[in-house]
Amino acid sequence: MTRQPSPPRGSVGILVPSGMLGAGFHPDTITRGLSLGPDVIAVDGGSTDSGPYYLGTGRAKTTERAVRHDLRLLLAAASDAGIPLVIGSCGTSGTDSGVEWIADIVHEICLEAGLDLTVAKIFSEQRAETLLPALDRGAIHPLPPSIELDPATLNRCVHIVGVMGHEPIEQALRAGADVVLAGRATDTAVSAAVPLMRGMPPGPTWHAAKIIECGGSCTTDPRSGGVFARIDHGGFTVEPLDLDTACTPMSVAAHMLYETADPYRMREPGGTIDVTEARYTPVNDRVVRVEGSRFEPAEQYTVKLEGAVITGYETVSFVGIRDPQVLRCIDEWAGLLRKLLAERVARVLGLGPDEWGADIRLYGYNAILGELDPVPATPQEVGVMLLVNARDQQTATAISQLANPLLLHLPTPAMNHLPSFAFATSPAHIDRGAAYEFVLNHVVDVDSPTELFRLEMPEVTR
Repeated sequence: MTRQPSPPRGSVGILVPSGMLGAGFHPDTITRGLSLGPDVIAVDGGSTDSGPYYLGTGRAKTTERAVRHDLRLLLAAASDAGIPLVIGSCGTSGTDSGVEWIADIVHEICLEAGLDLTVAKIFSEQRAETLLPALDRGAIHPLPPSIELDPATLNRCVHIVGVMGHEPIEQALRAGADVVLAGRATDTAVSAAVPLMRGMPPGPTWHAAKIIECGGSCTTDPRSGGVFARIDHGGFTVEPLDLDTACTPMSVAAHMLYETADPYRMREPGGTIDVTEARYTPVNDRVVRVEGSRFEPAEQYTVKLEGAVITGYETVSFVGIRDPQVLRCIDEWAGLLRKLLAERVARVLGLGPDEWGADIRLYGYNAILGELDPVPATPQEVGVMLLVNARDQQTATAISQLANPLLLHLPTPAMNHLPSFAFATSPAHIDRGAAYEFVLNHVVDVDSPTELFRLEMPEVTR
């Protein structure tokens, strides 16, 4: 593609089409975004929000059809406008397989559409053996509420990723990339790379990147899709791509509350965003101007590590209860279920309590908050989910099968008859396979922001 020259004015525009690649957006919003003169299209490709499974397996949360649909529109838009497209945390968790998956789709679309684009891949997976020396010299530190890392935990991880800042992305862009497919990256780095590369001040840049990271979430209608931000030397403006939606000082400022422990300060690999003195001013009924944001560089650059381990294998059963006698003493019933199941597992399978586990969740009663829930009135119905975890799938399934008669007909001690409950599926159990857990919530000290990440791209000849 023919890259447009940088605009002579002292600002950089960022088009964020949606909060996540594969979430979908209306083509008209891209047309609207391009009319505002962006210098980059940036979109996040993943997150840890959906749990450790995606990092543990290296599989994507999003369906290929949805990702392909979004990429076809974005690649064409970036090519037509002569601006780069940056995608972070490819394949949900940013594993090497996730980057390759997106790269394969991009390659196919470019061939189909006749697009001549230079694609850079940035890999963020780490190997335990290469991190052990850093652990030995005390360069890996826990983030609250995690504890100190030990070599055994590091070696148990099936996948480990480092969370990159903007520097590896900038490195790829400076090398001539038209499309940057990054492994695990901070949500903000995806949007911050081009403005920082173009000389925009870090305070407004990082703050703007934080506000627009989830697309329409900073607007009055989070379902509306994307947003556009323009960063200059004094601050930034942000507006929705949907003309029927608005950004307000409240909706923009509120996004600093999203996924942050402190609504005024947020750490990036290279420092801390500080919005304590930020001022949010409406430009009109759709656009907000933000000024006063600061960025404090850190003395030590750190890269966050994320890792997942297999904790066992799971089988799940779900049954619905409407019997009013059981529902009046549902806590007692659940306690009896736990007791009888443990006795059966010990007697039939010879397993002790440290060799398996079972989680009983009472949906419609207290499944979300547990003991923190205020004592409710007698529910009309309860969905009981039994989640069994064991060392292998065969054992987890066997325990679930032992529980089957209890889930179907278990009476309370006061009942002189067998009630009947309704299984949601047939067969009554569903094997879930390996279960995963995040075990790395740590940062590693590095000498260079790019040293843990591997850039791969073809030689640029134009």
